[in-house]
Amino acid sequence: MSRIVAVVSGGIDSVTMAHHLAAEGHDLQLMAVDYGQRHRKELEFAAATAVRLGAPYEQVDLRSLRGVMRGSSLTDPSVAVPRPDRPVSGNPNIVPNRNAVLLSVAFALAVTVQADAVAFGVMAEDVGPSDTSPEFLRRFLAMERVATKGSLTPEVELLAPLIELPKTGVVALGERLGVPWAQTWTCFRGEDLHCGACAACVERRGAFADLGITDPTVYREAVVPQ
Repeated sequence: MSRIVAVVSGGIDSVTMAHHLAAEGHDLQLMAVDYGQRHRKELEFAAATAVRLGAPYEQVDLRSLRGVMRGSSLTDPSVAVPRPDRPVSGNPNIVPNRNAVLLSVAFALAVTVQADAVAFGVMAEDVGPSDTSPEFLRRFLAMERVATKGSLTPEVELLAPLIELPKTGVVALGERLGVPWAQTWTCFRGEDLHCGACAACVERRGAFADLGITDPTVYREAVVPQ
C-alpha cells in the first residue's frame, strides 16, 4: 500500500482514478484546485468523492490564476465555450501549462503528507496537449525528484493509471468499480445542469452510448449536437 496524493477535479476520469486507487488499497489524500475555472462547480464533486472514499481532502485556492491564464474558454469570461458542431479556430478549451501548475502544487502537498506518489487522471484521448503527454509526465517527474530531494523518497512516482484507456475504457472501469456517475461533473460551462453541447458533454454522452450504459446525467440539450 502506498500513500498517494490524487489530483481530482470532480470529472469522470479523476473520480474513476480515485476509486481505482482506493480499490487497490492505497492510502489516499485527495486534492482539487480552484484556478478560477468557469466550471468550478466540479469542485463540489471532488469534495464528495473524498467523503465517499473516506479520504482527507485539500482544496487549493489559486483563483488569481484566472487573470494570468487568459485566452481559454475555461478561464476567460470573454472567450465562449465552443460547440463541436460549430467549429472555431485554435484550441479555446485548452489552458496551456495548467497541468504543470497543478502538479507542482500536488508535489508540494506530497511533501507535507509524505506521500510515495502523486496520481493524475489523464486518459488516452488527453495526450494531444503537450502537458498531458507521456513525455511531459516523465520529464516533470524527473524535475520533481530534483525539487523534492531530501524531502521525499528518491523513488517518488507520478502515476497516470488511466493513460492507456479511452473514454469508453474509463467509463467501463468506473462502472465495474461502482462509481456514482451522477456525482461527477463534466460540462465546461459549469451551470446548474450539464449543457449537453460542449465538447466535454458530447464526449461524455458518447462514451455511455457506445457502451450501452445508462447515463444518469440530466442535460440541458436533449439531443447530441452532430
